[in-house]
Parts: sequence; structure tokens; C-alpha cells
Amino acid sequence: MSMHGNLLGPEPTLLPADEVADGELDGGKDPTAVAAAHPSSSAAWAALAERALADGEPVAAYAYARTGYHRGLDQLRRAGWKGFGPIPWAHPPNRGFLRALAALAKAADAISEDDEATRCRDFLADSDPEAATALGLA
Repeated sequence: MSMHGNLLGPEPTLLPADEVADGELDGGKDPTAVAAAHPSSSAAWAALAERALADGEPVAAYAYARTGYHRGLDQLRRAGWKGFGPIPWAHPPNRGFLRALAALAKAADAISEDDEATRCRDFLADSDPEAATALGLA
């Protein structure tokens, strides 16, 4: 590495796996119970937000998604993220945060919080365009 650092930008941020919460969600456990047992799990909050959106409850979805988003920001900062740079969709532990961010964009759209929706869409695309495509926001 040169004195000037990585000229291509920051290294991708890779969150650590959350095997317990992810295993419970993958095993079909209710996301409400998973979020209660593992409140730092972005994936649990994202699942709650996605379910609320599907049930036509955008205000609840917004609250769940915002919680997952903030829990994910905490995790990203602990992993060395400085507020910018790639957060790859291809790394499964990052998906809880990215799903919460996408759900926040969708919920913000549903309640006409247009600036927030745009900010979240841009953040998602900047984090990883593949995530935006996979989550229906490309």
C-alpha cells in the first residue's frame, strides 16, 4: 500500500455473521420473537418491516425498518465502516442491514416521506447496486 492509501476507495465492510438470529429466522421462527430475543439483529427487524409492508401497515413497517437500519449502522461502525464505502450484498451477514434500508425506503414512499425515501434508495445503490436490484429498488 502506498502512503496515499487505497486509491480505489475504502475496502468493503463485511459484518460478522449472526448465526443464532439468522438460524432462527431461517428455521421459520416468528421475527417478533427473534427481534425480542436478539434486538441487535437487523435481519429480524427487516423481516418485521417486510411483513408489515406486505400486510399494508406502512407506519409499523417504517418503525421496524428504522430500528433495523440503526442497529445495522451500529454494527457497521463497529466493523470499521466510516460512513461511506461498499457494503456488499454478496456477503450474507450484510443483508439484514441492506434489507432494512430497502424496507425503510419502501415504507417512506408509502407514507409520502419523499426525501427519506430518496436518501435511502441512494444509500442502498451506493452501498451495492446489486442490493438495490435484488431488493426491487433499482
